[in-house]
Amino acid sequence: MASLLYIVFACVLATIAAHPSPTGKSYYSYPFNYVSRDTWGARPPNGVTPLNLPVPYVVVHHSYIPPLCHTQDQCKRDMRAMQDVHQLVNGWQDIGYNFAVGGEGSVYEGRGWDVVGAHAVSYNVKSIGICMIGDFVENLPPAAQIQSLRELIEAGVQLGYISPDYKLIGHRQVSATECPGQALFNEISTWDHFTPEL
Repeated sequence: MASLLYIVFACVLATIAAHPSPTGKSYYSYPFNYVSRDTWGARPPNGVTPLNLPVPYVVVHHSYIPPLCHTQDQCKRDMRAMQDVHQLVNGWQDIGYNFAVGGEGSVYEGRGWDVVGAHAVSYNVKSIGICMIGDFVENLPPAAQIQSLRELIEAGVQLGYISPDYKLIGHRQVSATECPGQALFNEISTWDHFTPEL
């Protein structure tokens, strides 16, 4: 009987380890400025579909429009504008991205870590979608924006939301689009975990 209880206890511990508790996550200290939905003025979503975690993909986007934002006030305004288009024009449940990164290096919470986004058809249910606010066809994002993108992905791995062996891709690899812009795509194609062929 004691050995059976030990096995059950070990299984419970393994499950907890594989999926960190929400309480534990709430104490995580991000290495960048994290801007919550409440802080940038998000409307509530019209619905929520949970992600099956950890996800095997990270999909990088650029907004193209709105352009690069340089202050938190500008970036918060841009987050509200993107949510307006996605919810009110496109009819989506919420802003499409899980996160967005502003030109000043702050990370803006979109749908968050554990909600299915609307950013890459066929990959929404198995990825975290991160939008770099700005147009990166010809120019790279500022260094602070790139650094926060790297740190956000690493945080997702450490917190158990992104698989340690995740595949990093640009939006153009799964849709007929220029996104995330040629300059940004060239940059992420040099990173560990970038996957050229799906």
